[in-house]
Amino acid sequence: MEKLIIIGAGVAGWTAAIYAGRANLNPLIFTGIEEGGQLMLTTEVENFPGFSEGINGPELMVQLKKQAEKFGTKVIQKNVTGFKKIKNGYEVLVGKERYSAKTIIISTGASARWLGLENEKNFQGRGLHTCATCDGFFYKGKEILVVGGGDSAMEESNFLTKFAKKVTIVYRKENFRASKIMQEKVKKNSKIEIMFNSEIVNFLGEPPLKKVIIKNNKTGEEKEYDTDGVFLAVGHIPNTKIFEDLIDLDGQGFVKTDGRTRTNLPGVFAAGDVQDPIYKQAITAAGTGAQAAIEAERYYDEISK
Repeated sequence: MEKLIIIGAGVAGWTAAIYAGRANLNPLIFTGIEEGGQLMLTTEVENFPGFSEGINGPELMVQLKKQAEKFGTKVIQKNVTGFKKIKNGYEVLVGKERYSAKTIIISTGASARWLGLENEKNFQGRGLHTCATCDGFFYKGKEILVVGGGDSAMEESNFLTKFAKKVTIVYRKENFRASKIMQEKVKKNSKIEIMFNSEIVNFLGEPPLKKVIIKNNKTGEEKEYDTDGVFLAVGHIPNTKIFEDLIDLDGQGFVKTDGRTRTNLPGVFAAGDVQDPIYKQAITAAGTGAQAAIEAERYYDEISK
């Protein structure tokens, strides 16, 4: 039986592994088939402390992985398919394989919702983004589109006007579902325009993204628009499906924690975006990853007495 298994290898998972490795917990981390989390889609990270010139998202993940392995982290690049409570610990299922541990850190992240268009993946991080805080800076003086009609779309649109010359919100319905206060802020912002009853149906460019085709949902008319970039604000889906029978989740599916990364199960902790519906930043994920590892160490020491 392992001392600690970490499920998920974004910033939170690797940070937890670094701290746990240094605490002699000999962590085993399951990265998933595609390791790296949301930062794998970010070309440039300029708000992570310690990199005055910024760092490429995938490169940051490589550095975190190296650091975790330096302190003895064992890495398995497979998807976890199941999770269950057993005597004296927990069992993690990976297909037909079974692994057990005294403590668990869940750091499976939350996946941004995409539009599901056929060529969408070609433009991810190359003109198509899901995080205004992460990538808005690169659109100084540019004209961009924001897709969405909720509070997050309003917030991101207002934020992006700090950099962009013009922001156009594209929303498929006739009225926003955002709170009135957020709608008022958007309507008062002279840099923001709104296209109701509209949705993007195609992305065009090499990449990077250069144009989009927008369909009017009332008339059915499709029209081509030039754009420097598109930000999607249509929500996030926490990756918690395999835990829902045992772990307490909130109404959106995020893992509930108590402020110390502890879940409802003793010895099971959660870190990063999987338990964070609010901030969703690399640095906050790193912070909760460190917290979870410290809590796991304390728990393991306590049950080992």
